[in-house]
Parts: sequence; structure tokens; C-alpha cells
Amino acid sequence: MVAALISATALADSMSETRLVVVDCRHDLANPEAGEAAWRTAHVPGSLFMHLDRDLSAPVTGRNGRHPLPSPESFVALLGARGISPAHRVVSYDDAGGMFAARLWWMLRWVGHRDAAVLDGGLSAWTAAGGALDTTVRALQPVAYPLSEVEHTVNADQILAGLGSDVQLLVDARAPDRFRGENETLDPVGGHIPGAVNRFFKLNIGDDGRFKPADVLRAEWRTLIGARDPSTLIMQCGSGVTACHNLLALEVAGLSGAKLYPGSWSEWCSDPARPMTR
Repeated sequence: MVAALISATALADSMSETRLVVVDCRHDLANPEAGEAAWRTAHVPGSLFMHLDRDLSAPVTGRNGRHPLPSPESFVALLGARGISPAHRVVSYDDAGGMFAARLWWMLRWVGHRDAAVLDGGLSAWTAAGGALDTTVRALQPVAYPLSEVEHTVNADQILAGLGSDVQLLVDARAPDRFRGENETLDPVGGHIPGAVNRFFKLNIGDDGRFKPADVLRAEWRTLIGARDPSTLIMQCGSGVTACHNLLALEVAGLSGAKLYPGSWSEWCSDPARPMTR
């Protein structure tokens, strides 16, 4: 199995590998152009850039959430246009504890690209380990990326059908106050999907800014989900971004198999007929 995380020192040792592609995923929800501007100023040498809104999301309609998934076909077309092939090893990073890099990691897994990892500790871990920053971008020729497989996601109708049953457990990655319906500044309605439990994605990160050890994550997640099979878990958040951070943590913990609800709360609350807990 390909490790879902890579350390800064391991990445530095791999920089000469021709099959390595590093992708900068920095983003600021309050200033959507800040990440790309920071990338243009300085980044891990050779890094490509992918924008959360333009590259890792589909157009917003008002009913499909704030960061809807693109179609698998359009996403692999993007990969191919950037020169990324199934033979490449893709490492994503950001400066937010993996908050945005995990989205690309999950999307790669979603379309069957298994050789993907997130830089543990992000940009700060890279520079702390002595890693250089520059403005070079690796030149890759466009390729045709074949779509071979797509992992299942869960939609609002499937969640609605399972409410009140034991067939699913929704885990919401938002901060506890937003989960309770307080201090909601991103979505028009506060609250959460009935029956969901809360696991703030930042709990996956230790004091050093890196993911907690696998055994610690496993114990914490088991405290939350009990003896449940991970395949019965559905990860969601506000818009399907930080939910991927929880999916990454589950992978690190050896509890893989959970699914993503891409639309998450921002899609769910767009229909007032859907039940909500506040």
C-alpha cells in the first residue's frame, strides 16, 4: 500500500525522481486568489499549482454545495492537461495542515490514482527541514489520462434514505460551534444533518503541525465510531473539503473504506425540505 503521508525529508530525497510531481494546493477561503499569489512568489521547487475553486471543484449552481466535485472525466482531463499520468507519484501540500492538499489526495484516489500522498506538516515542515523555495515550475507535456475506476461517493438522497437507521454514520469535520449551528458565516443556514457526529478535522493534527501517529488516530477514531466497520462511515463537512482531511486521517489510522458526501452541509441546507438539527 502506498503511504498517504510523506515527510519533508523523504520528499527532499525524492526530488530527483522523474516520476514525482509536486502540487501546491494553498488556498484561503476568505481570499480565493491568495494561494496562487503565494505560489507565484515562492514554492517547493518545480511545484505545479491547483486552485480549489477552478481546478478541484465544479461550477456552483446554488444547489450543489460550495465546492461541488467535477465529473471524473473532467478531472482526469485536467490531470492529463497538466502532464500528470497514472505513472506519476503525486505529492500535494498546503500551508493549512493539509486542509486543501487532502482534497487533491482524495480526488486522485477517487479516480484510481493510488500513488498519491500529502506532505506531512506542509510548507512549514518543508522549510523547517531545510527545503528550498523558488519559482520554478516543472515542465510536463500534456498526456491522455485514462479513466479506469471511480470510487463511490454518497449523495443527499442516499443519506436521506438512511437517516435514523444503523446503515450509516455521518461524521462532520466542521468546528464544533458550526456543527451546533453557531457562528455560521459560510452557509446561509446553521446546523447539521440529523444523526451526524462531530470530528473537527484539526483534531487529526498534533502540536507539531503534523498528523498524529497512526495508533493515536486509530484510538481517537475508535472512541468516536466504536466497533463500526469504516465502510459504514460517511465523511462530510461544510463543502466536501475538510471531510477529505478526515478521510486521510482514517487512511493513516488503518481504517480505510469510508465514503465522502461531496455536497456536504452547504448542499444539504440548500433544500429547506431536508431535515436539519440546530
